[in-house]
Amino acid sequence: MILGFLFPNANEQTKLSILMLLKCVIFGLLLAHYGFEKLINFNGMAATFPDPFGIGSEASLAMAIFGELVCSLGFVVGFLPRLVLIPMSIAMIVAILAAHGGEVFGEGEYAFLYLVVFILSWIAGAGRYSVDRFIGNKVKNIG
Repeated sequence: MILGFLFPNANEQTKLSILMLLKCVIFGLLLAHYGFEKLINFNGMAATFPDPFGIGSEASLAMAIFGELVCSLGFVVGFLPRLVLIPMSIAMIVAILAAHGGEVFGEGEYAFLYLVVFILSWIAGAGRYSVDRFIGNKVKNIG
């Protein structure tokens, strides 16, 4: 209804693509915030960060930053969306299990909600308004 008001002449496919873009931007930037906090506080968090993979706390923190900051920015613009969703989803699974003790209705609720959005996004793809779509169209026009 809101999209119909904002874009009265747009077809349903365009409205759906706009919603998918908004989903990527909103959830990607929200997750990037957590990754940026980890990056800024790296030295303070490195010693106590959970190490679920047995690779050391610093390496685990670096992987979390990669998943939450770098990959989420790729998700925002739609660059390799299904690929960047893998580390993002792993980061949320680790957050639920290691940081929140498997609680999906308590402290781990946000991580669980992110995970659900990421799984659904992996199924649906990035939509029409993404870097991948833009690159695909350019390659198609060249060949």
